[in-house]
Amino acid sequence: MAKKFYQASRMCVCCRKRDFQQNMLRLRCSDSNIEIFKGSGRTFYLCDNCLEDDKKLSRSLMRQCKSGDKDKLMNKLKEIITDDR
Repeated sequence: MAKKFYQASRMCVCCRKRDFQQNMLRLRCSDSNIEIFKGSGRTFYLCDNCLEDDKKLSRSLMRQCKSGDKDKLMNKLKEIITDDR
């Protein structure tokens, strides 16, 4: 019988839904700026469904990055999404 392997599950900071780690986008805030995770630091995850809902997403990003500049955060996230996919 084949052995089942463990798959890590993570929670989206926007909708609090749990999903497998490979299905989510892992980001990091550094100096009130969003960037893709590159090895160290505190990170957070976003699911694909939340990436489409701008209003809910912007509030979650401002809370995670402790920044009030909504437009800057959303523009940087859109750049990351287009570069990543």
